[in-house]
Amino acid sequence: MTVDFGPTAADYARYRAGFPPEFLARLTALGVGLRGQRVVDLGTGTGVLARELAAAGCVVTGVDVAPELLDQAREQDAEAGVDVTYRVAPAESTGLPAGQWDVVTAAHCWHWFDAPHAVAEVRRLLAPGGRIVLCSRDYLILPGNVCEASEELILAHHPGWPMAGSPGTHEEWADDLTGFTGLATFTFDVDVPYTHEAWRGRMRSSNGVGASLPADRVAAFDEDLARLLRDRFPEDPMPVPHRVFAMVAVRP
Repeated sequence: MTVDFGPTAADYARYRAGFPPEFLARLTALGVGLRGQRVVDLGTGTGVLARELAAAGCVVTGVDVAPELLDQAREQDAEAGVDVTYRVAPAESTGLPAGQWDVVTAAHCWHWFDAPHAVAEVRRLLAPGGRIVLCSRDYLILPGNVCEASEELILAHHPGWPMAGSPGTHEEWADDLTGFTGLATFTFDVDVPYTHEAWRGRMRSSNGVGASLPADRVAAFDEDLARLLRDRFPEDPMPVPHRVFAMVAVRP
């Protein structure tokens, strides 16, 4: 599947919510997100995590291959009053100086990378004792809920879409972190309120819709999703369950 989030950058920026406060509190307890820490946020996208870490007092550089997403990130940073440095580069070869970073993060994106090369780049970037954070905040598929119905609709418009059915936890990431120490994970669930309009925007920004389908097929999907919400999920706004997951490890 060819994926390009550039065409869906506006929806991505507007409709993808950030992590809840509990997430940063738990990271802080694991030594991440402390004031003054130097952080590289790989696959930063619209800067959701980078912005939260900058607001906590970290010095953050966000890296992404999509300049359209970084343009959205800069606009949102200006509105939030935070300062993040951005650069267009792949996670596997950032071009940033070696051994000068306390934390490297990757939120909602590790599955897009060439993991062996990305891990090698993380090792190169981190100072000894530095931490890597792999994390996600996925909507949670439950029998009969709006998440399940929305993914079924994506599959109707994009047969064979390979990213359906995420459980919201990613223990498999540990296989990529061989040689790191102090491995720790946490997970918790949270309901996020979405209006019908916002949920449609969230689903348009999916890798299976706006990032991989042509515009006419995205529009057709959106019309069908609007109808599905009216007919089956009339509550507006509606609570949408999400699962937050993080894995933290230390570079020896």
